[in-house]
Amino acid sequence: MFEGFSDASTTVDGVAIHAIRGGHGPGLLLLHGHPQTHAIWHKVAPQLARHFTVVAADLRGYGDSGKPAGVADHSNYSKRRMARDQLGLMRALGFETFAVLGHDRGGRVAARLALDHPHAVTKLVTLDVAPTLAMYEQTTFDFARAYWHWFFLVRPAPFPETLIRADPDLYLRQTIGARSAGLAPFTDEAYAEYLRCLSQPETAHGICEDYRASITIDLDDDRASLAGQQKIQCDFLALWGAHGVIEQCFEPLREWRQWSDRVSGRALPCGHYIPEEAPESLLDHALPFLQS
Repeated sequence: MFEGFSDASTTVDGVAIHAIRGGHGPGLLLLHGHPQTHAIWHKVAPQLARHFTVVAADLRGYGDSGKPAGVADHSNYSKRRMARDQLGLMRALGFETFAVLGHDRGGRVAARLALDHPHAVTKLVTLDVAPTLAMYEQTTFDFARAYWHWFFLVRPAPFPETLIRADPDLYLRQTIGARSAGLAPFTDEAYAEYLRCLSQPETAHGICEDYRASITIDLDDDRASLAGQQKIQCDFLALWGAHGVIEQCFEPLREWRQWSDRVSGRALPCGHYIPEEAPESLLDHALPFLQS
C-alpha cells in the first residue's frame, strides 16, 4: 500500500512507535484514528510524498506501536503523552519542525501536540473531529447512539477488552462499517491490516485506555488549557464529513475557535473516514493549505 516508503520506527521513552516514511521536503506527520492504523493514509500518502517527507505513524496502543498496560489515572494514554510520542518520533527522524494531519483520535493528538509544542508544529489539519471536551459536554441522544463506543470503551477493564477480543472482526465491522458509507471505502488490503492489528490481544486494552484517558485526564488537561487561555498558535484547517456525526451534532468551527484564532475549515462531501472515502477532495483542500 505504501510503495517507496521505508520503516521509520523508533522508541520514545521506552515505548515502540511504529512509523513509515517516504518522499522529500518538509516534514509532514500523519496520525490515524480508531480503530485503525497508519494504513488509513494509503490513498493520499503517495501524492503528499511528492511535496513532503511524509511520516505515517501508529499511535501508542494501536497498530504495531507499543501497548503498555494502563496506569490508574490513564495518564500514559493521555493525548499529552501520545503527543510527546510523536514529537519524539519526529525529532528522532531529524525534524524539529513539521506539519501535522490527524484523523479522528489522531486529530485529538495532533491538536494537543500543537497546543503543547507550538514551536514544533508549523501547520495543523484535523479530520472529522470537534474538541473532546465540547463533544462530551454536548452529548445528545443522536450523538450517543452513533458514537456508542465512546461510552462502551471507557468501562473498567477487562469488560470492554474481553468483548473486543472475543470477535475482533465483528467489532471492526460494527465500528468502521457502521458509518454512513459502510465498508465500501476500505480496500481488502487495508481492512485486513486493521483486523490483523486489532486481533493482537494487547490492542483492545490500548484502545480502551485511549478512551478512558479521554473521559478523565484529557478533560482535565483541556479545562486547564482553556482556563489558562492556551491556544493553538499555527495556521489550522479543520475538515469534516458532510454526512458524518460531527456535521450533524456539533458546530466544529465554532468549537475550534475557542482553541484557535487561526482556524478555518469546511465540510467535505463524505462521511467520517475522509482519507479513504474522499481522498481527492482531501488533497484538494489540505495540500494547498499545507503548501501555503
